[in-house]
Amino acid sequence: MEIPKGHYVFGTVKVGERGQIVIPREARDTFHIKAGDTLIVLGDEKWGIAVTKADVLQKFAEGVYQKIEESSHGN
Repeated sequence: MEIPKGHYVFGTVKVGERGQIVIPREARDTFHIKAGDTLIVLGDEKWGIAVTKADVLQKFAEGVYQKIEESSHGN
């Protein structure tokens, strides 16, 4: 199976006794994750769990709020 450009499979991780996982080095390097970064864990009962850097979600939210602001001024 060929993985589309920009998509990744970094392998598997095991959940430790305290519920912790180790993010593979390649994933940390690709997404510039370093010690002390804040990550957000999202979940969907159908699709599962997603982990993203908090600043990525913040940028997305700012874009949404900007669109809302622009549309409210256009009326």
